[in-house]
Amino acid sequence: MLKIAIQKSGRLYEQSLQLLKECGIELNNGNRQLKVQAFNFPAEAYFLRDDDIPQYVCDGVANIGIVGENVFFEKSKDIQIVRKLGFGRCRLSIAVPKSLNYSGLKDLNGLKIATSYTVLLQKFLNENNLKAEIHEISGSVEIAPGIGLADAICDLVSSGSTLFTNNLREVEVVLNSEAALVVNKNLDKENVKILDNLLLRIDAVKAAKNYKYIMMNAPDHQLKNICALLPGMKSPTIVPLAEKGWNSIQSVVNENDFWQVIEKLKVFEAEGILVVPIEKMIS
Repeated sequence: MLKIAIQKSGRLYEQSLQLLKECGIELNNGNRQLKVQAFNFPAEAYFLRDDDIPQYVCDGVANIGIVGENVFFEKSKDIQIVRKLGFGRCRLSIAVPKSLNYSGLKDLNGLKIATSYTVLLQKFLNENNLKAEIHEISGSVEIAPGIGLADAICDLVSSGSTLFTNNLREVEVVLNSEAALVVNKNLDKENVKILDNLLLRIDAVKAAKNYKYIMMNAPDHQLKNICALLPGMKSPTIVPLAEKGWNSIQSVVNENDFWQVIEKLKVFEAEGILVVPIEKMIS
């Protein structure tokens, strides 16, 4: 039985459950229980404070966990990241009052910086040969300059709206972070096998999000151009149509290239282009 630690509330909770659901793992946590067994997969989930997840995984209470990279690096436990999950993206940044005349890193020297991430902040200061006083605080870090507790802050930033509301501006990025799957280094053979099955599902879900399935009709004389544009997984699927000289073509397109590809397909006389989302994609 694979034991999975998940944030019990906060920014990663919903997306962690959604990922597991897309992987075909059903967890009914309607009553906000602390431990829930999956219906259709050999796993059970523990719902914990995000700051506690690295320790639980390190101690073997949980075998794996979903946690932000910011917490993983701050806690610095003897565990490892096996997959970045692509959601919960944010950055740990230093922000200063808008009124402060900030021109570069050297202006951090001598400041008092409030943060919940003392390890990461100290590492950043050391790497840049800076001397600043770190004031550890938990929660509502953004109000510290406004009440005279600190000159600057180091905190997680997503949209930046909280900084704007508190008359702060982001000046330095300490760490870019996203949700990651972390694992205990001493899994037994049974749980290694279950983890491999889970990783297969996660990879299939992640790959599907990056691609679209497209179908179109195209004339014979443009097949070479279109095939060069649409390699698909190996090569496009081509089926002759009842109308002589025309073909149905099916392939996949990377989300990042989608609109550029569509524009070129139109140039190559493709017609009736149909775009379908992909639920899973297994290499």
